[in-house]
Amino acid sequence: MIGVKTKQYKLPQVTEAFTDVKVLLIALIGVATGVINGGIANFASALIRGYGFSGISATLLQLPTGAFEFVLVPVCGLIAAYCANTRCIVLGVICLVPFGGLLGIRFTDLEHRWTLVGCTWLQYIVGAPVILSWNLLTTNVAGHTKRSFSNGLWFTLYAAGNIAGANIFFARERPRYFSALTGLCICYGGIIVIAALLWILMKRENLRRDAEQERRGSAAVVYAHSKEGVQTDQRAIDDGFNDLTDKQGRYFRYAL
Repeated sequence: MIGVKTKQYKLPQVTEAFTDVKVLLIALIGVATGVINGGIANFASALIRGYGFSGISATLLQLPTGAFEFVLVPVCGLIAAYCANTRCIVLGVICLVPFGGLLGIRFTDLEHRWTLVGCTWLQYIVGAPVILSWNLLTTNVAGHTKRSFSNGLWFTLYAAGNIAGANIFFARERPRYFSALTGLCICYGGIIVIAALLWILMKRENLRRDAEQERRGSAAVVYAHSKEGVQTDQRAIDDGFNDLTDKQGRYFRYAL
């Protein structure tokens, strides 16, 4: 339903992109995931050293983090792909895991250093929220110009978040970095709240469009679920190829 690439630049779609609450909320997720990624990527080894491990041991103890990403990121993607309207739910649920890990780092004594290492490993699940939020954006924004500017906004804020995340770990707070942990907790909490809000907003809009179509007396079924995801009728596809935005297309339905 999102159409194809076109070389025609449409200024109204730019305005719509920057005034669409859905786009702005997903962009905020981009900032939050950027802060988390920038902080963890630069300071995970510093955290592990603070638990009492030497430099080489701290480096080696980061090896299992790849296994977390290798397993959990594809699993989240498969659930979102094959279970209709679960993107927001998976995004919120997967953020609870590293959020709990941050609380563990914050409140666990240094004498339980292996517990602290395990909580630090959980922070590398950030790859899943990054990909899921990007997927929410690309599947729920129609209109080539609008989609291009929305993607650009997301990546710009994500990059800015990475820069900010690398600067919230203060040397004076080593080895626990309480300010940074608080900031990361706020980011994860914000993502969870935004995911729930996005689900509510898009679900309500889908229901409104379904009701409007019923009032118009349309006999075709536009919105139907299947194991493979969401099916839609030809009119929504035509709207996409005519470069209508998701707000302009009456037959467009949001993928939750």
